[in-house]
Amino acid sequence: MLSARNQFKGTVKSIKLGSVMAEVVVAVGDLEFVSAITRGSVEGLNLKVGDEVLAVVKATEVMVAKD
Repeated sequence: MLSARNQFKGTVKSIKLGSVMAEVVVAVGDLEFVSAITRGSVEGLNLKVGDEVLAVVKATEVMVAKD
């Protein structure tokens, strides 16, 4: 059970593995969530493109700006 209220069912669209970190893109309808997680987490969860996952958002703030 997760305490985060913002949980979105989606599909892994892409995974870019680095030596330590990974970028995982999760498609939720027309939206995409991009997550930076450890490579170890990707391997531990055995994540693959096409997997059904939950995108769990728990943050105090999200900021995006453009001049």
